[in-house]
Amino acid sequence: MRLMNRTISMLAATLALGGLAGLATPARADDAPAGDAARGAKLGYTCYGCHGIPDYRNAYPTYHVPKIGGQHYAYLVSALGEYRAGARPHPTMRGQAGSLSEQDSRDVAAFFASANPVKSEGKAVGKAPEAAATCVACHGNDGVGITGDYPTLAGQHADYLEQALKAYRKGARQNPIMNPMAAALKDEDIRALAEYFAQQSPPLWVPLPPHGPGAR
Repeated sequence: MRLMNRTISMLAATLALGGLAGLATPARADDAPAGDAARGAKLGYTCYGCHGIPDYRNAYPTYHVPKIGGQHYAYLVSALGEYRAGARPHPTMRGQAGSLSEQDSRDVAAFFASANPVKSEGKAVGKAPEAAATCVACHGNDGVGITGDYPTLAGQHADYLEQALKAYRKGARQNPIMNPMAAALKDEDIRALAEYFAQQSPPLWVPLPPHGPGAR
């Protein structure tokens, strides 16, 4: 706990000074040209095979496929770039992202970010766990990323958040902010963080196929 508190304090101080603000993603996706959402709707249709099925789970390890509806555009661009570069190890996503050009990625991101984007309501649900002291500097008290570079966590599946944090902790996912932060967390801290952000509102949502039941 002492190591975790020291690491969290160091990261919080650095974030407060802005020293790591530009390192949360491989590049400043906010600086990228805007994507074409209409084109992205066509390119991203295969994404519905996993992300458009409520309660759909990754086979091994088993966890819910993340919700991407309403996620920040810049973060989605960066996430696809990380899969393409191998900084995130998921084989299916790496193959999917590897088939996209940078413009394709911007278009797909624009599509999934454009409908009902999640915006902060300025209030958190429940009491934040101690380990959230650093998380909120980027992800917000209510789990809505404070800028487009930082992912929104509000309403995300708790088991997905848990496995992502564990992947950062062991270095399977590479990120200059998340790796040292997660390294200081115990399993119970990770579980508490995942459950806290999963209950926040307004939530991310499952992007159902156009014209399907419950489509937005």
